Amino acid sequence: MTDFTMFGLRPVLMTGLEAQGFATPTPIQSRAIPVIMQGRDILGLAQTGTGKTLAFGLPIMHALLGDERPAPKTTQALILAPTRELVTQIATTLDNFARKTPLKVQRVVGGAGMQPQIQKLAKGCDILVATPGRLLDLLERRALTLSQTQMLVLDEADQMLDLGFIHALRKIAALLPKERQTLMFSATMNKQMNEIASAYLDRPERIQVDAPGKPADKIDQSVHYVPQGDKARLLEGYLKAHPAELALVFARTKHGAEKLMKLLTAWGIDAGSIHGNKSQAQRERILQAFRDGKLKVLVATDVAARGIDIPDVRHVYNYELPEVPENYVHRIGRTARAGASGRAIAFCAPAEMGDLQSIERLMKRPLTVAGGTPWPEEMAGAARAAARSKRGGGGGGRGTARPANGSAQKARNRPSGGKPGDAARRGPGKPGAKPRSRRSA
Repeated sequence: MTDFTMFGLRPVLMTGLEAQGFATPTPIQSRAIPVIMQGRDILGLAQTGTGKTLAFGLPIMHALLGDERPAPKTTQALILAPTRELVTQIATTLDNFARKTPLKVQRVVGGAGMQPQIQKLAKGCDILVATPGRLLDLLERRALTLSQTQMLVLDEADQMLDLGFIHALRKIAALLPKERQTLMFSATMNKQMNEIASAYLDRPERIQVDAPGKPADKIDQSVHYVPQGDKARLLEGYLKAHPAELALVFARTKHGAEKLMKLLTAWGIDAGSIHGNKSQAQRERILQAFRDGKLKVLVATDVAARGIDIPDVRHVYNYELPEVPENYVHRIGRTARAGASGRAIAFCAPAEMGDLQSIERLMKRPLTVAGGTPWPEEMAGAARAAARSKRGGGGGGRGTARPANGSAQKARNRPSGGKPGDAARRGPGKPGAKPRSRRSA
């Protein structure tokens, strides 16, 4: 496909594409849109920032424009995403096209008032974009029924599994009609993802436009070896070298992100932070300030940063390396969006050498060294052991304390509608900052 006219989309959608400056479809759009318009299930594998939202959004709107309007407390299409920010980004993108049509797009997320969402759903909607936890809350309150839902989209499905939403997805799927079209999109693929695809998709068309885990080609990736206690000052130097450019900084924990943001602010850097301890209104206000350039630096956790789609982000700093290497792909994918170029620098302390090696195995190449020298294995091993011992309270042969009642597992599996599980409370500058749970955002 060379342009959007080849798909046969309805004129109102073509007018919207032209008004918003979309002329040439991306690879995932070129391959996914015709298959979805045929009514087939798909498994779409593409890196972040490649246009997945329109890849499923346009054919969904095309199909729904030919249908009758939804009944009260129903939705014709359900899109599930793992985070509030990603839900907001998807809903905003689709609403830009729906404004001049009869279609109604609604979003529901945790961290926002329940009653206003119930009132919006009372009239029914064509497309509902939701986080799994809040959707379950609304279903339990009978504010919504999925009995008439024709299409289901699982976006960033790998991240939903990482966050422990598998049980929520099963409950939601059980309430959907068996006869439906299901679309699943992910940037990475593993054994559990294959199992989910087998359970939810019916003879899907597999569409892969990039190797899973492959980052954008225009991202200049590097690593800077630095002691944990020196990371803050190193970050200050990098940020002040590019004062006019937007930068996104990743920390592992809510507490660490907030503490780092306050430190940067004290040093005269216009910084903000988003994480799970902030309300939805606070997160949206800070994101808008970052998008407008009023804040030059945004410190975020992995979960909170999902859905950030700001083309002007030029720098991504992995202040603390992710324990899950696939999250590195998602982090650096926040830059080099919409064809732009960007830079991603990983700060590696001795205790993080294992995390770096996992990332390099996923990338299938070593990162360019921007500064420092790789830590000797003896030093890295000792730092990892010290970090494990500290997290485990100094006891236990493996250095990691696990509650006998399985509460850690329950925290990982709890849907997003409630409060996330508590993470290890560590601030910037402390060695071996690793949370006990991925639900740290």
